[in-house]
Amino acid sequence: MRTESLRRVNKRSHPNVAAGVMGYYAEASQQFRNELARAVPRDEIKRLHQKRPWLHFAVTAALVLTLAASTIAIISLDVWYLWLPFAALSGLAIFNFTVLLHEVVHRAVIRESSPWFYRLVGILYAAPSGISATQFIRWHLDHHDGLGSDSEDPKRHYLSPKINARWLKLLYFTPALFAIYFRAARREQESYPAELRRRIAIERNLTILGHLALLALVGTLAGWGIALKAYVIPYFGFFPVAFALNRVGQHYDIDPSDPAKWSTLVRGSLFWDAAFLWSNYHLEHHYFPSVPFYNLAKLQLALRPFYESRGMVAHGYGDLVWHYIVLNRAPHTNWDSPGAGEPASARA
Repeated sequence: MRTESLRRVNKRSHPNVAAGVMGYYAEASQQFRNELARAVPRDEIKRLHQKRPWLHFAVTAALVLTLAASTIAIISLDVWYLWLPFAALSGLAIFNFTVLLHEVVHRAVIRESSPWFYRLVGILYAAPSGISATQFIRWHLDHHDGLGSDSEDPKRHYLSPKINARWLKLLYFTPALFAIYFRAARREQESYPAELRRRIAIERNLTILGHLALLALVGTLAGWGIALKAYVIPYFGFFPVAFALNRVGQHYDIDPSDPAKWSTLVRGSLFWDAAFLWSNYHLEHHYFPSVPFYNLAKLQLALRPFYESRGMVAHGYGDLVWHYIVLNRAPHTNWDSPGAGEPASARA
């Protein structure tokens, strides 16, 4: 407990670990990482780490075109059951800009280490969702460092539902997500240095003002009905669904006793690869954070013998939602265990 407290008080920005103190997850995962190193040839891991900037920006261009085309379709179509699917596609595209931002966090875009490039691209990728790039980067790196800890992982500590109730879980799929997320981010950043908090506040206020200005512009020029269809419903209606569904496949069905299983193993799927830009391979990402997202499906294939040796079974999103919502399994527990319906704190 004393070591965890030391980390919490003395976190640095890059990496977010106290001087001389190994991160919580790094410390816990040392043993299985030796097995992981033997499971995949070194040359293969090196190849999977190779960055292809052209492919990253091709995905970015496709995402921008998807957002533009879906917006045009929403505006052009009058019947709700025709334009609503495009609103869902638009909301998913907005969410996927956070996936691109995630690549920035791990410096997985270009081969060179260029702070100004990553700073600029990070701000651009953060803008569609209205978040602060600086806050997202700090939050996410702390998440990697503290994975497995109820107090060290800020996402688990502040963002995960603390009451295992279906009504609360379902709120994450609604516009209430924004209040939940920004409340969690505000509580976490209270421990940040004052200068970092100021930068986060500036970025967040600018992105919010930008969204309000865009909404006002669309409403004034095209009409508030168009603004509702093309902006409000995709952003507030479908973005939370994409966010919450993606999160169900990250760290909710885990084995707390085994650090190798502190992320959820999600079954590979061409549909979900395209829908979530490979962010559905979250377990593989935590094993090798610097592997670009377009190589994660190949990484999962390479790791199959490792998964089989540890008895790890991949799940689909339908199965995960069934367990999480219908069966009301608690987050961050082993959903195959008898006490999976209770949060870890209740069983302690």
